[in-house]
Amino acid sequence: MTRIIMRGCNGRMGQVISEIVSGDEGTEIVAGIDLKDEGRNPYPVFSHLTDCTVAADVVIDFSSPKGLTELLTVCTERELPLVLCTTGFTDDQLAEIEEASKKIAVLRSANMSLGINTLSKLAAAAASILAEAGFDIELVERHHGRKLDAPSGTALRLADDINRELGGGYHYVYDRSGRRETRDTKEIGISAVRGGTIVGEHEIIFAGRDEVIELRHTAYSRNVFATGAVQAAKFLTGKSAGMYDMNAVVH
Repeated sequence: MTRIIMRGCNGRMGQVISEIVSGDEGTEIVAGIDLKDEGRNPYPVFSHLTDCTVAADVVIDFSSPKGLTELLTVCTERELPLVLCTTGFTDDQLAEIEEASKKIAVLRSANMSLGINTLSKLAAAAASILAEAGFDIELVERHHGRKLDAPSGTALRLADDINRELGGGYHYVYDRSGRRETRDTKEIGISAVRGGTIVGEHEIIFAGRDEVIELRHTAYSRNVFATGAVQAAKFLTGKSAGMYDMNAVVH
């Protein structure tokens, strides 16, 4: 049984994870961390991780970059593995996370979906064959109208994984409106669409001469991210210190 402390338990994703864990015989949320609590959870909730003395195997963080230093300090002191689902960290915070990973197991990913991480592997494998054959590479991501960042962190991660597979020689283009020139063969175009209540769509297009190959992932609910976070918590339990990502979970 994997015992989980859920940081951000009363947020939207925290509640989705709580629901998924309630139906999973292999996991249990033993405590939650949130600044406010309405008593709706079947486990105790603390305002700060420093106040929580409940024994656990792993911490899942689905909150915000605020309080990162406290989170890392407590996890390292108690030797608790940490699944970081939060995004938007500064360079200094990323350095803090890297330093903490020398003492505890840390898994951080821009997208916790098992499907997205499988898509990443497929896209890198396809790129290794198609780029050499002259195929152009484009990414299109679609999200709800309230999403603040564009392009999404997941789109950038997919582009990075493809670029890494190709030796890192590609550059990214986000807007072609001010350009009057032909496409560079060493570019990856990334387009962002915002509207409605789209949970998340990521499409990778390999466009060659007289043929096109498309790889696409569509998330119909936030459950896919929560399910991935729970799988990551199971994977990380008992792991030695180091930095992990979802590629290690999807093998």
